[in-house]
Amino acid sequence: MLLGPADVRELAGALGVRPTKQRGQNFVIDPNTVRRIVRTAQVGADDVVLEVGPGLGSLTLALLRTAAHVTAVEIDDTLAAALPATVEARLPERAAHFCLVHQDALRVSRLPGPAPTALVANLPYNVAVPVLLHLLATFPGIERTLVMVQSEVADRLAAAPGSKVYGVPSVKAAWYCDVKRAGAIGRNVFWPAPNVDSGLVSLVRRPHPPHTTARREEVFAVVDAAFAQRRKTLRAALAGWAGSGAAAEEALRAAGVSPKARGEALTVAEFAAIAEHRPDAGPAERPLSRPSDSN
Repeated sequence: MLLGPADVRELAGALGVRPTKQRGQNFVIDPNTVRRIVRTAQVGADDVVLEVGPGLGSLTLALLRTAAHVTAVEIDDTLAAALPATVEARLPERAAHFCLVHQDALRVSRLPGPAPTALVANLPYNVAVPVLLHLLATFPGIERTLVMVQSEVADRLAAAPGSKVYGVPSVKAAWYCDVKRAGAIGRNVFWPAPNVDSGLVSLVRRPHPPHTTARREEVFAVVDAAFAQRRKTLRAALAGWAGSGAAAEEALRAAGVSPKARGEALTVAEFAAIAEHRPDAGPAERPLSRPSDSN
């Protein structure tokens, strides 16, 4: 029922599909890898799983064997059209528990059927972090997430304060979840083989976000500003956000954070505390920063 190397190539050939770098398409060809992903994600019989970028269906079939329902979001026209037929042919007894949404995952705001309780996906490398953060924000019922991403991205998502790779993705993911590395994935399980290694990241939803009176958007604006100039002290990096260096220092001291500290040393709770003390100002004077999820 699961797709091996020959199956993947046969399906791709029949559809005239050639994996593109533009959409980060690297199809999993190893059944043991998808079994491992489902097992590590702890997908159970009651779970409603959201999958992004199902491609030819390697992971989809493994998820359907265990989960109560799987909703897959696919942007590619050809792949989206073909996947329901693959499910019907390979796993007919579970086809009624599968739903395909032909849409850009970054634009998804509603899903048909039951609300997802888990997100499990092999995310395209070029949009992995924006897609992950969008879905966590949009579907609060997602309790557990396991994503396969580029190894470097996995390190950034799971990084703790003080790490050299701790940055915007680390803090924003931590707003929603407890995040940790959940394993490494080699290159030879993909077709075509990527030029980088991959990693699994586990995210378990926090019962509540950090306690703060600031809105998430306000906290994320502080995060964006702090890491836009990560080599500078927070007094300097947040000067634009606060209106001046002096105003930034005042907000930092009120939050109990040293003005000489740098963003890479702060927890998400400390960023939230800073956001609470932003000096009053009209939006025309100091607009919130545009989200930047790649630092």
